[in-house]
Amino acid sequence: MVGCQNKEAMAEIEYMKSQKKVEQKNMELVRNYFASIDKGDFGIYDEIFAPDAAFYSPSGADDPLSKDHDIETKKMHIQVFPDLVHTIEEIIAKGDKVIARTKAHGTHLGEHEGIPVTGNKIVSSTIQIFQIENGKIIKVWEESDLLGLFLQIGMELKPREAGK
Repeated sequence: MVGCQNKEAMAEIEYMKSQKKVEQKNMELVRNYFASIDKGDFGIYDEIFAPDAAFYSPSGADDPLSKDHDIETKKMHIQVFPDLVHTIEEIIAKGDKVIARTKAHGTHLGEHEGIPVTGNKIVSSTIQIFQIENGKIIKVWEESDLLGLFLQIGMELKPREAGK
C-alpha cells in the first residue's frame, strides 16, 4: 500500500475527485434534459434550468432565446415528429460545461414550415454546449443540421436565378 504524505498533493486529489462528481452530476442533468423532451415532460424545465437561462441557436446568435421559447420550440418539434427520440452519441463534461452530440430520430407526421406531411423517417444531428451553475443549466449553445433535416422532409433546393 502506498501512502501519500504530501498534504498539497492530497488536497489536489480531493479537489479532482470532487470536480469529477460535479461533472458527473452535470452530465446527468443534461441527460435528464433530453429524456424530458422525449417524454414531452416540460415541467422538469424549472428543476434543471435557471429562471433566466439563455438559449443561443444557432450558437452565434446575438440575442438569446428564453426557456419558454425553447419549450415552445420543443413542443412544435413533437407535433411535427411525434415519435421523436434523442440518442446521446457522445457526452463530455469539463468544469462547468457539458458538450452533447446527439441524433434525433423521428417520423415527419406534421406540417413543418409549409412542408406538408411526408411520413419520412428523419435523423437530425445536433451539438449542444451547456453551461451549468449551482446545479442548473444557465446557457445553451446549439448547432443543428437544419438543412439536412429539411431535405429529409422534402424541401427542395434550387439554384438562385441570375440577377436575383
